[in-house]
Amino acid sequence: MKIYNFAAGPAMMPESVMKKAQQEFCAYQDSGSGIMELSHRGKYFKPVIEAAEANVRKLLNLSDDFAVIFVQGGASMQFAMIPMNLLNGGTADFIDTGVWSSKACKEAKLFGAANVAASSKETKYDHIPARGEWKLTPGAAYLHITSNNTIAGTQYHELPDAPAGVPLIADMSSDIMSRQFDAGKFGLIYAGAQKNLGPSGMALVVIRKELAARTNVEKVPTMLRYATYIDEGSMFNTPPTFGIYMFKLVSDWLIEQGGIAGIEQINNAKAAKLYDFIDSSSFYTCPAAKADRSRMNVVFRTPSDELDAKFVAEARAAGLAELKGHRLVGGCRASIYNAMPMEGIVALIDFMKKFEMANR
Repeated sequence: MKIYNFAAGPAMMPESVMKKAQQEFCAYQDSGSGIMELSHRGKYFKPVIEAAEANVRKLLNLSDDFAVIFVQGGASMQFAMIPMNLLNGGTADFIDTGVWSSKACKEAKLFGAANVAASSKETKYDHIPARGEWKLTPGAAYLHITSNNTIAGTQYHELPDAPAGVPLIADMSSDIMSRQFDAGKFGLIYAGAQKNLGPSGMALVVIRKELAARTNVEKVPTMLRYATYIDEGSMFNTPPTFGIYMFKLVSDWLIEQGGIAGIEQINNAKAAKLYDFIDSSSFYTCPAAKADRSRMNVVFRTPSDELDAKFVAEARAAGLAELKGHRLVGGCRASIYNAMPMEGIVALIDFMKKFEMANR
């Protein structure tokens, strides 16, 4: 039976990527060893990390003003690393649209002031606060947003601009490389790899080189400075070689799909098909505001908590895995990242129809 994995992260990866990794797992090229066993400074791995960076630059259309680095620790490490390097006792503005933006704000308070300029917490993060509601700090050290919210199922459909002179920083962990956007408007972009980019344990960071120069090197440990990763090509110490290798394969696959423009068309079609079905049903409901619904994480509910649990269990038995909503909110959630094929959406909708008929 074909299993479709709707997990929010670690999430499914393209089947062709998994098969390629399987083929090379024990013997990479002519080395006689797996990529995890090879030196990060040897002749086999260097082309891998160079190609991974080149793919990022191509996919995001980055100028030489930006550095591309691979950092251990995932996005949660970045919650602290960003203010350690960039806050310098100043004030950072945060748009609070969910658990992850709230956690990033909490970490920033350890290093300076963190102003919640707008929040949708009172309505259970069911929407993105309108730009006119934001109360920003003049001369803020930076403005931080979370572009997609995996738990609440909301997303910025239009990425905002920051005030002049204020770097815009975005946690794009759950929608990076899923749609086209202007990377040039950002000071820093970061993303945990485990949703659209590869396995867990690593973050992709794209940062303006001039921004990295802000760091007070007397107060920030060497391994937590962006400049260290930039100067050493992400290899000051042993990097997560297997994660970078898998990232390289995934980004190769993305280019084969027609780049971000190509995958965006597919993602839009997948999300539209699933939301259209939910909206046409009187059995399923989506709590996220229609204008701000995520194209990556579709949250929905049946008429009761008991039916939600039954839905998840029966879906798993039917080959549709990991549809349980986040523990903080309950309900159901289908994470439909880049690697989820349209066939998975069709299979899910077919099951939802049958479940609705049997449980009305």
